[in-house]
This record gives sequence, C-alpha cells and structure tokens, in this order.
Amino acid sequence: MTKVLVLVSGGIDSAVVSALSLEQGLDISMLHFSTVPLGNTRGLEKTKKLARHLEKMFDKKIKIYVVPHGDTLFAIAKTYNRKYSCVLCRRMMLRIAGEVAKKEGASALVTGESIGQVASQTLFNLNAEHSASPLPVIKPLLGMDKMEIERLAKKFETFETSILPSACCSIPSKPATKATEEKILREEKGLEIDKLVKTALKGLKCET
Repeated sequence: MTKVLVLVSGGIDSAVVSALSLEQGLDISMLHFSTVPLGNTRGLEKTKKLARHLEKMFDKKIKIYVVPHGDTLFAIAKTYNRKYSCVLCRRMMLRIAGEVAKKEGASALVTGESIGQVASQTLFNLNAEHSASPLPVIKPLLGMDKMEIERLAKKFETFETSILPSACCSIPSKPATKATEEKILREEKGLEIDKLVKTALKGLKCET
C-alpha cells in the first residue's frame, strides 16, 4: 500500500487533504510542527482529534509525528527579510518532513495549499518552496476555492474540529508574493539549515 506523509496545520485544508488521501486508498501518517514556546498546544490537540475521527471513518490507523519548530522560527525571525518568512518557514518544513517521510517509508508529502487562499500562496512562492523538498509534494486542493474546500470538510465531518482555535507562527503584514529560488537561496545563506533539520529531527516524537 502506498504511504504518504501529510503536513497537518490544524486548519481546514490539511484536514481535507488527509481525508482525500485516505479516500483514495492511501495510507497516511500526519506530521505536526509544534511552535511551542511561541504558540500553544491547541494545534496538536486538534490534530489528534482529527486523526481519531478519520481512523473511525476509514478504518485505518494513523500515526501522528510531532516535531519542534520553535528553533527554526527563531532563526528565521532573527536573520532574514521578514517578507520572505513564510516561504523560508515552509522550505524548512518540507526539508524536515522529507526526512520524517523517509524514516516512515512514505513516498510523497501531502499539503493543503490552494492558490490564492492566503496572500503568500502564489505559484511563484510554491515553486520557490518545493525546490527544497527531497520528495514529491502532492497538493490535492491546488485549484479549489474556499467554498469547495469547506464543502469537502463538511462531507468528511472535519469542519467543526478544524475551525477550533489554534496557534500558528506570525504572518508578515506584507508577505512576498513573487519569491524566486534565486532570491530565497540568498536569504538562506546565513541559515544553518543542516543543524536546524538535525535539531528538529532529534526532538521528533510519535504520539501514537
């Protein structure tokens, strides 16, 4: 059976792609990035609740991996042009997720981005982000609008859980919308990427 690793944010989109992956017959594991001490544990609590619900709906066991993301967020906040922080953050998440996926035997990553749902989710930014991933990144919602995604969330009965409060890293007031790999590589020059990935993986935990 094909296995994928879903990056779960606690929002509507990642819950829907988790359900869609299961509906297509894939085995999934979930990866939650903990922002403690910058944020709280509500996102993890929602992820656990979501996993239990989908386990019952699809009769499949779902592992939940939790990785500390605070050190990475601090490093990005201290060193780089703030308008690129979302792209830099997601590039680091994809690097870390790729290593977790390899350990889990997953052949691809699954994420919940859809074009234009937030200001930073543009094709320019997505292209700049994906070059950091060691594995293919599947985006089932890429061309869907908000109403379509909410309809699916209600179909899979994940909507009410997804809209519960949770914490996320802060989003810049004016995020870059036309990032390129060249620009991002310049921003990453002072970032200790290997060290941050290793630190995150050292703190990796499996909740189930």
